Amino acid sequence: MTSKSGAGAHDVALLLLRVGIGASMITFHGWGKISGGPERWAAVGGAMSNLGIDFLPAFWGFLAAIAESLGSALLAIGLFSRPSAALLAGTMAVAAIGHLARPVGSPGAGPAGASHAFELLVVYVALVLTGPGRLSLDRLLRRRG
Repeated sequence: MTSKSGAGAHDVALLLLRVGIGASMITFHGWGKISGGPERWAAVGGAMSNLGIDFLPAFWGFLAAIAESLGSALLAIGLFSRPSAALLAGTMAVAAIGHLARPVGSPGAGPAGASHAFELLVVYVALVLTGPGRLSLDRLLRRRG
């Protein structure tokens, strides 16, 4: 079923997915990281050492915080959706690898700890592939430009 704007159930589903995941990510992950400051950013960015990148952990953590807050906000409103989803997918890949690399018995270690990041990685890759749908600012700006 399609409305006059051309938006159908597919587009409504993408809107719900973008807004729901974006708001959840900002609330439960992004805000705590962005407001945590350099110490928190360095702790988060330390996960890059699992990829052999041991320099500037605060910088990498800051980028993760920006992706999880600003990137999630942009995804929710459907602006720069594919680049935002791609950055979030990369952040979730690093997070999943970080959970898998933790020592056995430590909090969040192993597949159970990595599952949430992996699930979000799949969602973000799917959004990169599908795009934001017709109910997005990306679509509105493309139609006007």
